[in-house]
Amino acid sequence: MKFIEHNLGYQQGGEIVEVTLVGNTANVRLMDGVNLQNYRSGRQHRYWGGLATKSPVNLQIPHAGNWYVTVDMEGLQGSVRSSVRILPRPLPPL
Repeated sequence: MKFIEHNLGYQQGGEIVEVTLVGNTANVRLMDGVNLQNYRSGRQHRYWGGLATKSPVNLQIPHAGNWYVTVDMEGLQGSVRSSVRILPRPLPPL
């Protein structure tokens, strides 16, 4: 299976990941390293996200750790490009 992988590195829980898609509808998955390995191997895996019909997609990182976003066209037709960024946290009140 072909997919695009974005390595987010270490992130704190609560951070928001913005995934921008250009092209068709795609599957967007936020996963930790263990689940990414299972995904790559075609095994059952746990993820946050799913079928993205609009862009951008915002996903919240559930807990601190190393995180990855994958974008694939499994079961879909067409092509897609993607980019990701971590949105800045709001400034604390004065």
